[in-house]
Amino acid sequence: MKSLKKLSLLTILAALMIVMAACGGGTSTDKTTETDKSAAPKTEKKEISGSLSISGSSAMQPLVAAAAEEFMNENPKADIQVQAGGSGTGLSQVSEGSVQIGNSDVFAEEKIPDKASELVDHKVAVVGMTAAVNPKVGIKDIKKADLIKVFTGKITNWKELGGKDQKIVLVNRPDSSGTRAIFNKFALDGATPAEGITEDSSNTVKKIINETDGAVGYLAFSYFTDDSVTPLAIDGVEPTEENVQSGKFPVWAYQHSYTKGEATDLAKAFLDYLMSDDIQTTLLKEQGYLPVTKMKVERDAEGNQKNL
Repeated sequence: MKSLKKLSLLTILAALMIVMAACGGGTSTDKTTETDKSAAPKTEKKEISGSLSISGSSAMQPLVAAAAEEFMNENPKADIQVQAGGSGTGLSQVSEGSVQIGNSDVFAEEKIPDKASELVDHKVAVVGMTAAVNPKVGIKDIKKADLIKVFTGKITNWKELGGKDQKIVLVNRPDSSGTRAIFNKFALDGATPAEGITEDSSNTVKKIINETDGAVGYLAFSYFTDDSVTPLAIDGVEPTEENVQSGKFPVWAYQHSYTKGEATDLAKAFLDYLMSDDIQTTLLKEQGYLPVTKMKVERDAEGNQKNL
């Protein structure tokens, strides 16, 4: 009888040891798993470096140059060079491969239709444009029909429009300019401007308008940072951000950054940076541009506009 009791006690003790061993094993396994997880290597942010060449639209230059400076401050091993020269130049150079990004105020289909299919369009902003006059001219608003007459040489003195008795001096951009193409298309309804002073840079156009009595040209909103020139309302519609976004003001365009094929490496990193919240919500406004995401209308390469 004592032997049976002894055997039962041993059996119970053995069972308890098995249960305790199982519980201890589970705890040991959990600790091992946690250790393995904590030992997993962390992914480090890839360092951005290299050189990037950008050319094209002078209307875009202030924005892209400012963004490039901020980008390089954050990525000191990246070197980005931004040149102007006009949209046609930017599109030609990116197509040829002499730059990695070509900036343009117009769709590539409008400038280089035979090579446009090789390029990838990145719409990074919207720009408004309007006619700009010397402050002494004495007008701030002009009818679109009269604006066309001014630029085609049918009106030659500002007194005909209620301004000063001053001869009108036209200041144009060259044929390669996207600013000129947009202004001709949406402000002049496709009319060909008369001969006048022709300058490659919007900065130079602004300077000449300011220094020349009776001068008139055209500039992106981003150049109206002071009162050295006077931007004109058209048909009573002020050249404002809100009027462009709603489609009321007619002279605006996308700001395109084209790459030959899909963007890679530093070009992709910089284009992603241009579309980041910091740039789209802060730097764009500081530089006088409009975010694409705020537009209530859109246009295609043919200039057709529709509500979103």
